[in-house]
Amino acid sequence: MRVPVVQHSTRRWRARRRRALWTGGEVLVTVGVVLMLLVVHQLWWTNREAKRGAERKVEALEREWGTGADGDGGGASSGSGTSDTPSPSAEAPGGSSGSSGSGRRQQSATTRASQPSWSQAYAILTIPRLSLRVPVAEGVSKQNVLNKGYVGHYKGTQQPGQAGNFALAGHRNTHGEPFRYINRLKRGDTVEVETKAAVYTYVVDKTLPQTSARDSGVIRSVPRSTVRPSYGYSAPGYYITLTTCTPEYTSKYRLAVWGKLRSMRPR
Repeated sequence: MRVPVVQHSTRRWRARRRRALWTGGEVLVTVGVVLMLLVVHQLWWTNREAKRGAERKVEALEREWGTGADGDGGGASSGSGTSDTPSPSAEAPGGSSGSSGSGRRQQSATTRASQPSWSQAYAILTIPRLSLRVPVAEGVSKQNVLNKGYVGHYKGTQQPGQAGNFALAGHRNTHGEPFRYINRLKRGDTVEVETKAAVYTYVVDKTLPQTSARDSGVIRSVPRSTVRPSYGYSAPGYYITLTTCTPEYTSKYRLAVWGKLRSMRPR
């Protein structure tokens, strides 16, 4: 009977193959664990930390305004060169003329406020339908504003209560995701913006479900999409714009919600 002969080189090759397979398996498991931890960090930890930080900032602003301390004041000009005084052609809040008592009080409140510093939280955005109450900071920097769970004010757009467009951006997913559900807003829903000077109430009017990320028309003084021109406005007014990414977990397109100023209440 012939006994098969296994050469030493064959045994060494098999041993190396087993080690390579084992090592490859360990690497795949390690990569899988790391990826899972990254997903947990992005979808849970960043939300948890950003929401906590945003809630603390809202509480700090409320305390500050309650004591009348100087600091994160709001409702100021963004430095874009626009006037606090509504132009004669602008639509005044509530359908009345800019010379009404409400208009005069509005101009006085916005003129009194100080200019917010870059990345500084200076207002509070409240959306009752979404149970949302979040700080508004100057600028849309990811690191200094949006990733903190704040909503950011676009440079060059107007401030709360001013004639023109008060335009805001916020994350839809991760880092507090304050604008995750703004697609659920309906016409007639209210959006409040509180500053140290006043409380401004806007009413949701229109929604642009999807447009290009480069569609700058949605945040112009008279907002109108340059990609989908049937969406937007043609006359000056007192507008608010909320923008975020769409679809969820992507940044390919933008979703915009527009509203009009209904009333202003001085503090």
